[in-house]
Amino acid sequence: MKHTATALCALVIATLAPTAQAQSAHAAAPADKATAAPARAALPYPPNAEGAAAFIAAAEKDLFGYTVEASQVNWVNSTYITEDTDAMAARINAEGTEKSVAYALEAAKFAALPGLAPDVKRKLDILRNGIVLPAPTMPGAATELNEIATRLNSLYGKGKGTLNGKEINGSDIEAEMGNPERTPAELAEMWASWHDNVGAPMKDDYARMVGIANEGAKELGFADTGVMWRSGYDMSAADFTAMTERLWQETRPLYLALHTYVRKQLNEKHGDAVQPRTGPIRADLLGNMWAQEWGNIYPLVAPEGSGALGYDIGELLAKQNKGPVDMVKIGEGFYSSLGFEKLPETFWQRSQFTKPADREVVCHASAWNVDNVDDIRIKMCIKVNADDFVTIHHELGHNYYQRAYNEQPFLYLNGANDGFHEAIGDFVALSITPEYLVQIGLLDRSQVPSADKDIGLLLRQAMDKVAFLPFGLLVDKWRWGVFDGSIQPAEYNTAWVDLKREYQGIVPPVDRPADAFDPGAKYHIPGNTPYTRYFLARILQFQFYKAACDQAGWKGPLHRCSFYGNKEVGEKLNAMLEMGASKPWPEALAAFTGTREMSAKPMLEYFAPLIEWLDAQNEGETAGW
Repeated sequence: MKHTATALCALVIATLAPTAQAQSAHAAAPADKATAAPARAALPYPPNAEGAAAFIAAAEKDLFGYTVEASQVNWVNSTYITEDTDAMAARINAEGTEKSVAYALEAAKFAALPGLAPDVKRKLDILRNGIVLPAPTMPGAATELNEIATRLNSLYGKGKGTLNGKEINGSDIEAEMGNPERTPAELAEMWASWHDNVGAPMKDDYARMVGIANEGAKELGFADTGVMWRSGYDMSAADFTAMTERLWQETRPLYLALHTYVRKQLNEKHGDAVQPRTGPIRADLLGNMWAQEWGNIYPLVAPEGSGALGYDIGELLAKQNKGPVDMVKIGEGFYSSLGFEKLPETFWQRSQFTKPADREVVCHASAWNVDNVDDIRIKMCIKVNADDFVTIHHELGHNYYQRAYNEQPFLYLNGANDGFHEAIGDFVALSITPEYLVQIGLLDRSQVPSADKDIGLLLRQAMDKVAFLPFGLLVDKWRWGVFDGSIQPAEYNTAWVDLKREYQGIVPPVDRPADAFDPGAKYHIPGNTPYTRYFLARILQFQFYKAACDQAGWKGPLHRCSFYGNKEVGEKLNAMLEMGASKPWPEALAAFTGTREMSAKPMLEYFAPLIEWLDAQNEGETAGW
């Protein structure tokens, strides 16, 4: 998700096998300190199964302790950005990068030995395969890599755009991009200023960082960093690429239908000069800085009659004088209704719920487990609106997942795969139905939309869930090309714009200069968070949702199901969550859904009434671009 997401389970695990937290985490992992020596020197373990087991035990103990300190430092850096906290984060993360690379190199030596216990073999693979930004072993490489990563993260956190010539920060400009009252000229100004001011200064640093990381990946036996990323899914990199492409092809007809309908509505709203009736859609008109989710412009495209849902979650919250903390309490209440324990008191004391007035912070929403046990937190700059209400449910999903698997060994403190971590909160958020809003006292039953409003409800969901799919895929397709060298620095921006046109059917509102670096204006690029997880999460959340609704005995249309209050669902969900990364993800998937294969069929079932309606609305229109 755009919030996405994000969390920090354990910093080296974010580096080794990124979890929800990795969005906010810099690459982590031994510096030149004496304390790091065990991870840097040749480890004194015999090259046999017993030695491998002893190596794993020592590595897990060392990494557990390191990640607590690293998480604390990175929390302070993300919630109090200064030159000093940047330097502290760069140092601790360089130490983590060296640890993760040193342990990965040692793990590679043991991985091919005969007679390894399955648990040891799995942990060796996690150590070797899961690094996000691997540094080569040459002196100073880890330090340079993490100085760059920290600098990029801070550049994003301090980024500003303009609106009517006046400076506006990242959190506010995101909100204004979703304001349907803004004119096309204002939207274009915000879009261009954000991409120019935030992205462009990062380009040279980013190219240097890619070069360092690729050298590290090669030392670990991978062709490049992108191959390493794709090797962390209990399948080969090639099979993983094929699986994601299959899922995209299954859902692409639904996206094309949505794109065609939305383009027609924008054309009728703005005219041919702003948005032509055919071809791609202008990026800034879709209510989101990256055109990744379109829900903010739902009022502009809502179908007459059925499109008027009769309520807005943000307005319902405001009417009851609910503030940011109240919104988090409501989110906690959903999980409590499924039987999960309440959040610890430290969560309420240590989380960042709103943007401080006195300092720079990273507002991008993220969920953290600082001590790998129960010091769970969220970091947000909450605004009282529908988007952040959904985001809270999403981020808490990370926290409850982190808490559920906190008794697993260190290397299993993670989701079954990173898409799982994102999908948990997303599938809970699907249960934010009108019935749920009634159950929690936000919506009066008399305001519940009748069945004839279902198309409106589904279209509103599709504007976010379906619209996101191609963007969720293209971010890492761009990075995979950057890592394998098929996209060179001189082509960074052209390739990005081309991929957005190819997959999303989206084009910039203004010409882009040759030295632009538009990818840098998306948090997950400078934040070095692999992004395919969000694509997977879009698919998985509907599989999880259908499974939960089936378990709850739901008999109506899938899109109206809410499993709020169903402790049987909570018990089965927790059984999957407790597994963490201890088993291959197909086993975790089967534990909750009964199938070992990711499928888009539940998503298509959910949106089936909308698909039929869109086809009728689009009759006579030219699909595609």
